[in-house]
Amino acid sequence: MDTNQTLAALRALGHESRLAAFRQLVQAGPDGLAVGELRERLDLPPATLTAHLNVLRGAGLVADTREGRVIRVRADYARMDALIGYLTENCCQGAACAPAGRCTP
Repeated sequence: MDTNQTLAALRALGHESRLAAFRQLVQAGPDGLAVGELRERLDLPPATLTAHLNVLRGAGLVADTREGRVIRVRADYARMDALIGYLTENCCQGAACAPAGRCTP
């Protein structure tokens, strides 16, 4: 993941509703959620959720598929892992890090 991709992902997740949507999709697992179910969980108007999903989609954090009349949205775990990897690439200057992200002495 390069710097521009990282910045796009961080900008996308920098909004409370988008972060909540992404977290719901991550927690849902690889099957994702139908857009209607996600909307109900987040209690957002349809147009608002569509706008937020477009931003997440543009950043490559989610993808969707049509299943008949239903659109199912899934988190892109590879992209999420790449973002985490980019952010922690030089963690603790190469030393082993504690689980909470603190450097070990």
